[in-house]
Amino acid sequence: MAKFYKKITNRLQKFIENQKMFFVATAPKEGRINLSPKGMDTFRILDENKVAWLSVTGSGNETSAHLIENNRITIMFCAFEGAPNILRLYGEATEIQEKDNDWNTYVNLFPKLPGTRQIFVVEIISAQTSCGSSIPFYEYLGERNQLNEWAEDKGKDGIESYWEEKNQESIDGLKTKFSKS
Repeated sequence: MAKFYKKITNRLQKFIENQKMFFVATAPKEGRINLSPKGMDTFRILDENKVAWLSVTGSGNETSAHLIENNRITIMFCAFEGAPNILRLYGEATEIQEKDNDWNTYVNLFPKLPGTRQIFVVEIISAQTSCGSSIPFYEYLGERNQLNEWAEDKGKDGIESYWEEKNQESIDGLKTKFSKS
């Protein structure tokens, strides 16, 4: 049975802190819905109604484009070990980039990761748990390091060139905060 909360309770916080991955979903007014898995040490609970997620450079930048149009976001955690549980955080997100005044306030909450692109700060409107009883067990074997190695090999200038080439717009042609025009 699903249960809704108005905040991240201590029990929900402990569940989040034990998860190795999470999923982020956003949607434009028209076009494709984006649902992406996220890993590494890139999620922080700031208070009972605010979280932050550090985004590293990837193949696209859908979240940025969608939030310009519609700042709604859903973050989902799913138990692959232990007791079954699914947690969804529903909220409104703000994108923060290195050029923004709040950057240092948030970036220092995370480990230094090569390819760090932006931080999304999410005001939580509600949280929902559901059973997750049909989710199979998976064993956590460790982090993959390929993305960090790729970003390190590119270096800062190479990453910025990649953003210029690949992160200017969504797959549906929507502009991101990285867009020049």
